[in-house]
Amino acid sequence: MSQYKAIILVGGPSRATRFRPLSLDVPKPLFPVAGAPIISHHLAALSKVEGLQEVLIIGFFEDNVFARFLDEAASEFPKLHIRYLREYQSLGTAGGLYHFRDEILRGNPQQFFVMHVDIACAFPLNEMLKAHMSHRGLCTMLGTKVPREQATKYGCLVAKADTNEVLHYVEKPETFISDLISCGVYLFDTAVFVEMKKAIDRKKDVNHEESDYLWTASDDRLRLEQDLLRPLSENRKLYVYVTEEPWRQIKTAGSAIAANATYLEQQAKENPDRLVNKSANGPEIIGAVYIHPSAQVDPTAKIGPNVSIGPRVHIGKGVRIKDAIILDSVQIGAGSCVLHSVIGWNSKIGAWARVEGSPITDHNIAMMENGIKSQSITILGKEVSVLDETIIRNCIVLPHKELKSSFHSEILM
Repeated sequence: MSQYKAIILVGGPSRATRFRPLSLDVPKPLFPVAGAPIISHHLAALSKVEGLQEVLIIGFFEDNVFARFLDEAASEFPKLHIRYLREYQSLGTAGGLYHFRDEILRGNPQQFFVMHVDIACAFPLNEMLKAHMSHRGLCTMLGTKVPREQATKYGCLVAKADTNEVLHYVEKPETFISDLISCGVYLFDTAVFVEMKKAIDRKKDVNHEESDYLWTASDDRLRLEQDLLRPLSENRKLYVYVTEEPWRQIKTAGSAIAANATYLEQQAKENPDRLVNKSANGPEIIGAVYIHPSAQVDPTAKIGPNVSIGPRVHIGKGVRIKDAIILDSVQIGAGSCVLHSVIGWNSKIGAWARVEGSPITDHNIAMMENGIKSQSITILGKEVSVLDETIIRNCIVLPHKELKSSFHSEILM
């Protein structure tokens, strides 16, 4: 019998459209950030919670999407029993929890974590457990403060300063309410399923008032934030644990760069052996850099900070890379420069080329504004070729393109 369980919500293939072109070749939860799939960072944090033995991944991807990853995760995290549960349709962020409630309750866990997959942070789960035990509300949510102008893009909450009891919760309010937002990590008592049943009954009642038809499967969606957390806050059963550690949301393809930096900086503090060390014979390394053992980097290259280099990558003489993710089997020619960019699988960048994006703090901005491409991270999809002495700046490039001339602020289809 395990004291705790954890659920990671991964959504499905109809989601992550904003993560294109990267999600065209790999589902967002399995996209590598800081040298490991996004979801692996969640599992690494969960493996440090004493008494937590089972993790359920809930979504509506095909079963085979996670099959290989689950095999690898079983050996990497031997203490965790990890399973994938597929929804028969998109049930909403809380609908999947309620649908699989028997699986979650099996073994009589006392509490369970719920984590959205599209976030990057330090995951202070043990601290959340300690805070939860002190107040014994039904739910403790992880919160953080963001700049005032960005707050309305998230779930905002108002909490008592002394007790951290949440007095008010609104998902993406139209006007400013608070700069304290939900991080997408929750710790629930199992009694929360009673509240979920009440939420479903409320939706049924509304539907019956509006229609004489029976409640159909298409109405089976239950939203965690709107349908559950708001009533919990109104009933004084919701609390917040506020973290000051860096937190990032991974919505757009460009936001993977900020998440990559967050995890690399965290590993530099907690697990520096995983990162590349500076050596007299190796390339010049600045800050936190991950290089896969199978990658070949010329000693005259200058790498970092916040760079991840994947398997079988070949980096030529004098190359400069900063704030970037270089994916599997990429080749970068001599004298080239890659800044604030994601370079897709099997892509080739010629000699003396420049691929550059713009460092941005808010990754929720629209891709196009007034018909003009917004400043953002540059993304090259799978198998893109950039010819010698070519400049690609502030562009998103779909897979299998050959770029023979320079481009600026374009989406290249």
